[in-house]
Formats: sequence, C-alpha cells, structure tokens
Amino acid sequence: MNKARSAQVVAKIKERYDKVKDHLTERTRRLFVTSEAMAVGYGGISAAAKATGMAPSSIGRGKEEIQKIEGGWQPEWDAKRSRRPGGGRKKATEKDPSLLTELKDLVESTTRGDPQSPLLWTARSQRNLVSALQAKGHSVSMKTVSRLLKQLGYSLQANSKRMEGAQHPDRNEQFEHISETVRQRLQAHEPVISVDAKKRELIGPYKNGGRELRPKGDPEQVNVHDFVDKNKGHGTPYGVYDLDKNSGWVSVGISHDTAEFAVQAIRTWWNEMGTPLYPDASCLLITADGGGSNGYRLRLWKFELQILANELGIPISVCHLPPGTSKWNKIEHRLFSFITKNWRGKPLITHQTIVELIASTTTKTGLTVRSIVDNRTYAKGRRISDKQLAQVNIEPHKFHGDWNYTIYPSFKT
Repeated sequence: MNKARSAQVVAKIKERYDKVKDHLTERTRRLFVTSEAMAVGYGGISAAAKATGMAPSSIGRGKEEIQKIEGGWQPEWDAKRSRRPGGGRKKATEKDPSLLTELKDLVESTTRGDPQSPLLWTARSQRNLVSALQAKGHSVSMKTVSRLLKQLGYSLQANSKRMEGAQHPDRNEQFEHISETVRQRLQAHEPVISVDAKKRELIGPYKNGGRELRPKGDPEQVNVHDFVDKNKGHGTPYGVYDLDKNSGWVSVGISHDTAEFAVQAIRTWWNEMGTPLYPDASCLLITADGGGSNGYRLRLWKFELQILANELGIPISVCHLPPGTSKWNKIEHRLFSFITKNWRGKPLITHQTIVELIASTTTKTGLTVRSIVDNRTYAKGRRISDKQLAQVNIEPHKFHGDWNYTIYPSFKT
C-alpha cells in the first residue's frame, strides 16, 4: 500500500471511529477497530493503530476473538463485560494487603515529630508518603498513592480560619444589643454606618492575588520581590459602609492607620455623602470591631470622635463587636469583599489606581462606592492625657458600657 493510499485509509478509519468511540465499551471498541483492520487487508492493523491509537497487540487479540466468534465460539461471561472474569491487573491492595492500612497510619498521625512516625517533621506530601511506604518495603507509585488517598477520603486542603478562640461570655448578648440598636436607628431613618480599615497595600508593580482575563501567554509583568518602594510607600484603605443606603466610602491613606485617620475618614464621608443623604439627622450610629484604629480601649479614638461630634452638632453612638468577631462586621462582607474581587489580579501601581478600582466596585444589589486619597500625615504614638480624656462627654450604655457608648457635643476644640 503506497503512502497516499495509506493516508486515505487511516483518515477514513479515524472518521468512522471518532463517530462511535464514545458509545463503545473496551471490548466493543477493540472489535470495531479489528473489523476495520481486517476490512483493509494487508497493512490494516498498522493503519487502524495509527487512526485510533490502539496498540497493534490489542488489535491482534481482537482478530483472534473475531475468528473464534466466526467459528461458533461464545464467550462464557456476560457480553456487557469488557474482559473475562479475573482478567486485568490485580489491585495493589490485593497484591499487598497491608498497604492500605500502613498508608492510613501514616496520614492519620496527628503529631509531626512523633518518633514513631517515619515522616517525622516532614510534610505529608504524596512524594514523601511514597518514600515512607517504599522504606517499609511496599512497591508503590505516586499514582497508586493518589488513588488510595482518594479511596480513604483524603484530598489536598489549605488551613481554614474557623477557630475564633475563647468566646466572651457576653458575645451573643452584644450581637443582640447591636442588632436591636441598629434596627431602632434604621427604623427612625437615622444614619448607621459600619467602619473598618482594610489591610495595608503595597503601592507599585507588585503581584496582587487573583487572575484576570488577558491574551494567552501575556500575563502582566510585576516585580519578583515585594520590597517596599520608599517613594511610593503603602496605601491604607479605611472604609465607611452605609447600612441603609448600601453605599460605601473609602479614604486611601498614605500615612499610618491611626484613630485620627479613622475619624477623618468618617468626617469626609459625612461631608461628602452623609449630609446630602441625612439632612435632618439627629444622631449617628457607628458599628466597629473592637481593635485597631477604632478600638474601644483607644483614648485617641474617643477624643477624635468628640471633636467630630462637636463639629456635627449631634451625638455619636458607637457599638463595638465582641473580641475575635471582626469578620462579622457588615463592612467586611458587604464592601471590602467586593473591592477585593474587583481588583484581583491587578497590580496597585499608584494610590490613584486604588481609588479608581475601589470606585468602580459595584454589585447586583446596587452597591455604590466613592473613594479619595487622604494625603495627610498622621503621627503614630499620639497620646491623650487624663485631662483631655476627661473632656470627652461620653455616656456608657447600660449594657457593656465599654463596648457601647454615646459621645455628645460638649466643647469647642
């Protein structure tokens, strides 16, 4: 058979095979390919093997089976089976009965460094499991270990942040208090905001987690190392989320995340968004976590809120989330989570880049966000004296006055 004729035969066999291969079992596929090879005659096995990828030896076995069938032979097993009973390679666990048990013992050892474990301080990767099993005399491969791990119900998993540590005994009561306070204020059409600082971001051509669509083979180039560019520094987004209007404000600071910066962000939100939305507001409610620049123990936070209350001429109430529950803050999952999704895979080249990415964040529920760069410098370590703290006109609430309080306008600064 010449080359041109051979190529035509291969192409026709492949065309017919591709139409039916997905509907055939291993045995019927072998018989179909063998029939094609026998129909061609001389050179048929080679042509069928090229067209289908089936090994010539399999086609040869198929030819023997067809010849037996033509002679009146009937298989002793169910025609739906691909192989006769007992055919095929034996399972690794059948040839090595102790393999599965020893693999399970290796994986289930809970203490790294256990002198009884051959893994010692080694991570439980498949490669190390294979080495440990081979050292015990088992003949296994990576594929075998992978299959057995799936059989045992194991898969690669990262750490999951679920453990919140010791819970404060008044945790649930505080959440109920916050919920009821927020409900009353919203029902009265008073402004209620959730505030927090997002993690500080490096400014410049640095890798940002996530992926975005780009031409194949053309990822955006970023720095290999995350060394801080002193000329560009960091960006600290401080957010204000309006629970009633589903809108957000983010001030991107170039300095330190201090209580002065946090209150300035709230002040800017009020001037830019709060006043137009709540012209008749008689009070402001802030929900915040218990630490950071808006922590309930922070003197500077309360001192700066006093200044803001004096400027606005209305009382400011604050309800802090219980310790260890910052992720329950509304701003985390109603604003920050969507900002993170929106800028994933995009290097934060400049502060303005951060502002534009934040401001372009939207959701199907109608979230709108505005953002600016706060170019002020905020000093770290600023201390408030007892005399200054005494000037804060603060009234603790009946329930947990350290977490819940109202600051009333009192003095001019």
